[in-house]
Amino acid sequence: MSFAARPLIAIPARFAASTSALRYAAEVNARALIEAVWRAGGEPVTLHPHAPGGRADPAEVGARLARFDGVLLPGGGDVAPGRYSAEPHPSAYDVDAEQDGFDLEVAHQALELGLPLLAVCRGMQVVNVALGGTLHQDMGGPERSHRRYVHRVAVRPGTLLARATGATKVTASCYHHQRIDRVGVGLTVTARAADATVEGLELPCHRGWFVAVQWHPEDTACGDAAQRGVFGALVRAAARTGG
Repeated sequence: MSFAARPLIAIPARFAASTSALRYAAEVNARALIEAVWRAGGEPVTLHPHAPGGRADPAEVGARLARFDGVLLPGGGDVAPGRYSAEPHPSAYDVDAEQDGFDLEVAHQALELGLPLLAVCRGMQVVNVALGGTLHQDMGGPERSHRRYVHRVAVRPGTLLARATGATKVTASCYHHQRIDRVGVGLTVTARAADATVEGLELPCHRGWFVAVQWHPEDTACGDAAQRGVFGALVRAAARTGG
């Protein structure tokens, strides 16, 4: 695929208090994630999160996304429990009102516009909350969390995720201490871990391509064809949208 033909993939930035190369607070995305999109043939574009007071303007976000061919909601800190009417657990970390407000509106607008959407880790939780779902705020302490955790995940046959990975069993690299509780309206579970953690979601009524995974496919995409396939499927869907 030529450079000029690369579909544009919008990836909301993550706020960082500091980075090793910059003197000030930064807006960043994981290099492994960016490179996975690039290798798949996409043009990754970091999107500035703008949601003053934690509330994004739907019309503004929709207009910003309309110029893109696909969207990737990446991992990051915890979604504020108040967004799903829960009291905060002591283990919640890196909660940011502006980040939440922007990501939630990106999820709404991407689905409304029918844009291809890949949601990773926090991204999956954001979509679930955006559609009225809830989260378990803590999986039971460090001994039960999926931080720096590599395990096998069962993928439901016939799903978009199964087609993207080419498998019904995948090895997933995880980093999370929260997981899906009540599934959002219209969403279906497409993958689970052995401990019943929801590892994949799809939205059958969505007119575009939508896949969400709780793990980080970018961690192992270099050496794992199944994980590369997730990014390839996003970019192919985006190419059809932009084509």
